[in-house]
Amino acid sequence: MDNSILFAIDVNTSEVIVSESSKGSNKVIFLERIKRDENEILYNAVLTLTSLTRSPNLDVPVFKAMDKVCQMVYKKHKESH
Repeated sequence: MDNSILFAIDVNTSEVIVSESSKGSNKVIFLERIKRDENEILYNAVLTLTSLTRSPNLDVPVFKAMDKVCQMVYKKHKESH
């Protein structure tokens, strides 16, 4: 089964929280925290992704596109570290 990478922002520590979950599962596995100053682009992308979920009229295609951006930036981050 495929795993999905999940992102969240910890505003108290200015970190991106990265987790994964198997598709169709409600079990979430913590992977890592990435400090804002380690990857400002990822932090801002996840911040934008999070803000989209707060919209009263969630645009699902825009949300999915932004999630793909977050996935791509995270993948590049992992390749460089």
